[in-house]
Parts: sequence; structure tokens; C-alpha cells
Amino acid sequence: MSYTLLFFLFSVFLALIFSGLFIVKQQTSVVLERFGKYLVTRKPGLHIKIPFVDKIAGKISLKILQLDVSVETKTKDDVFVKLKVSVQYKAVPDRVYDAFYKLEFPQDQITSYVFDVIRAEVPKMRLDDVFEKKNDIANAVKGELNEAMTNYGYDIIKALVTDIEPDAQVKEAMNRINAAEREKVAAQYEGDAARILIVEKAKAEAESKRLQGQGIADQRREIARGLEESVDVLNNVGINSQEASALIVVTQHYDTLQSIGEETGSNLILLPNSPQAGSEMLNNMVASFTASNQIGEAMKAQNLKDNKKTDTKKSS
Repeated sequence: MSYTLLFFLFSVFLALIFSGLFIVKQQTSVVLERFGKYLVTRKPGLHIKIPFVDKIAGKISLKILQLDVSVETKTKDDVFVKLKVSVQYKAVPDRVYDAFYKLEFPQDQITSYVFDVIRAEVPKMRLDDVFEKKNDIANAVKGELNEAMTNYGYDIIKALVTDIEPDAQVKEAMNRINAAEREKVAAQYEGDAARILIVEKAKAEAESKRLQGQGIADQRREIARGLEESVDVLNNVGINSQEASALIVVTQHYDTLQSIGEETGSNLILLPNSPQAGSEMLNNMVASFTASNQIGEAMKAQNLKDNKKTDTKKSS
């Protein structure tokens, strides 16, 4: 036998050996078949199979996979809404046979169950309840899938309702309602603020009026007290009450003129006057006060007479 033939046979032998070796990666299971029949499931590591007899039928990933399903349905209050459901699942390591042979496309099976559960649960709820009870919907999906997919060698880890999107017109209407409600609250706050401002302003004005009135009353009281003291002082130097009153009036008259003249931009009209005219004016004022006093005394005397006559008639 030549060396060429020996080398050829040795090469074929090595090729057969290496073709019988295979490696299974971590988090993966390999299904072996012999002549088309299931033989064994191989776990991660280095393994040997009989060339041309045993065949790797397929691989099953043991990692957690995620499937996103979008479902459009109608709520109880006749609003069309689209839900996005994310299902996390994986093959059970001890049931790789069922996962490989019982289902050809597990994603399609999961999608069908998600559609069935969503379209059975959501039509029972109003739109607001769909947002509030999305966890209940997710739990219903997970429970239904677990019950169904366990028979096929799959475990449902989690089901999440990740998005709820109503119809565009409904969403716009909801935004308008929300905006109107916030504007209403803002208007109420502005109204309360304006009312408080008006009330406080009215209180301040009332307090200002009260203090102003009290000040005027005090001022008049002090003026009256001052006039009374002035009359008493003049009486002590021999000036009677009528003359003292006239003198005080004239003094106040000239004080007023002086005060007006001190104001910037004021107009003051001075009538022609002379010391003699001033004396005559003072005499006229004194005469007027004297006449008024005499008239008052006469009226008092007449009242006394009338009262006496009345008493006399009653006694008779």
C-alpha cells in the first residue's frame, strides 16, 4: 500500500472524527436526530455524534426573548384604542423536546393569544379605566399565556402593556378637556385673588376714612378749645365776648389770606382797603355780633313771658 493511499485514508478518518464533534454554546440546547427520529438533547459543551447517522435537527435558545404585539380594539365607551403589549418568554430547559417539536412558530402562537385576551378584556372597560387598569390587562395576558404555552415547553416571564394610544381625534379632545379644566381652575384662582384685593382695599379705605374722620373731629375739638381759651384771655383784659368773637374772626380771616398767599400757583384777590376801612369793618362785625346777641336775649325774654302766662292759666 502506497503512502499516498495511507495519507488519504488517514485524512478521511480525521475528517470523520472532526465531523462528529460539535460544540453547544451557553444558554442553548441542541436537538439530535438519528435517521430522522429524536435521539437526545445536548446541553452546552463539547459533544460527539456519529457522522452520517446522527444529525443536528435544530437549536433552541434558553435566553429570555421578547415579542412586541400591537392590538387595536374598542373600549366600552366606543373609543378605538391601540395597545402595545410586550411579552417576555423563554423555553424551559427540561422541556426542549416540546418547545422544538410541538410549535413551529411560537411567536405566532403567542401573538394569537395576546390578541384574544386583549379583545376580550378591553371592551369591558371605559377608556379611562384602560389607562388606570393596564396592570390588570397585563396580568390577564400573562395568566392566559402561561396556561397555554406551558404545554408547549415555554414559560411566560412577564407581560407588559407598554403603550396605550387612543384615536387621534379622541386624544385631541382629551387634551382640550384637560386644558379647559386647567383654565377654569386658573380663572377661579384669579377671581379669588381679585376678590381678596377688593376686600382688602375696601377695608383699607374704611380704616383711612375712620382715621381721617377721627383726625377732623380732634382738630375741630382743639380749635374749639383754642377759641374758648382765646375768649377767656380777651375777657380778662376787659374785652367782652362779642368783641372778642369779632376780633378772633378778623384774625382768622387774615390768617386765611396769609395761608392762601403762601401756596404756590394760588390766586389771591385783595380788595382795596385802608386802616379806616378795616376799623369800620371791625366795628360793623362787632355791631353785627352785638345785634345778634340782643336779638337772642329778646327772644329768650319773650319765651320766659310766654311760659309764665301759660303757667298762670294752668294754675287758675
